[in-house]
Amino acid sequence: MHVSQHSDSAIGETEWTISGRYTGHSDIPLTQNGEHQVSSSARVIVGPGKIIDPSRLAHLFISPRTRAYRTYEILFDEATKKKLEGKAEITEDIREWEYGAYEGLLTAQIRAARKQRGLDTEKAWNIWVDGCEDGETAAEVSARLDRIIAKIKEIQGPYMHGEKAVDVALIAHGHILRAFAKRWIGFTLGMRLPMMLEPGAVGVLSYEHHKVNEPAFLLGVNMGDSEE
Repeated sequence: MHVSQHSDSAIGETEWTISGRYTGHSDIPLTQNGEHQVSSSARVIVGPGKIIDPSRLAHLFISPRTRAYRTYEILFDEATKKKLEGKAEITEDIREWEYGAYEGLLTAQIRAARKQRGLDTEKAWNIWVDGCEDGETAAEVSARLDRIIAKIKEIQGPYMHGEKAVDVALIAHGHILRAFAKRWIGFTLGMRLPMMLEPGAVGVLSYEHHKVNEPAFLLGVNMGDSEE
């Protein structure tokens, strides 16, 4: 019986994500295809008995960027959003990484510019280790993600054996959600953990052994009916 989990939901594509440009504070809207990605996912993952079951949601953390809130609007119908009032929290703690001087650039452009300035002579720039000039360091990102993790554990900790439905959903951006997954399992952001999260997709995290101090990835979700 799957008793306590939370889900990461990535927003749909934008014009900048198509090209691979770093999109942090820039309020780029979803493309038409991005909205279609989210609505298509919603039909499969949102609903009674599905990965995101609104009746089981105790809380939602939503990035303040327009593209994230639009994802929330598409994922849930109007009746469901009314039921979720008071549970949906828009918070800066789950906003995308602040890229600072690297906003709107490609990885190759950032690395080339840094090399021209005599930086990174021994290894290429790596956001997970080096952070962003005029933006956030990995330590700063970790600190705000850890605040959300603490809140989630406070919500779910008392109900590790299914005493109450306490699923939590995060609706945010691809980069910050991958960072969140690392922090969830106790990795520093600089530790290598290759991950992919497509626009409009959902990932699921949970716990081992029904213990709040043993967070883990949930590699597979059994969507069949369970027998008590």
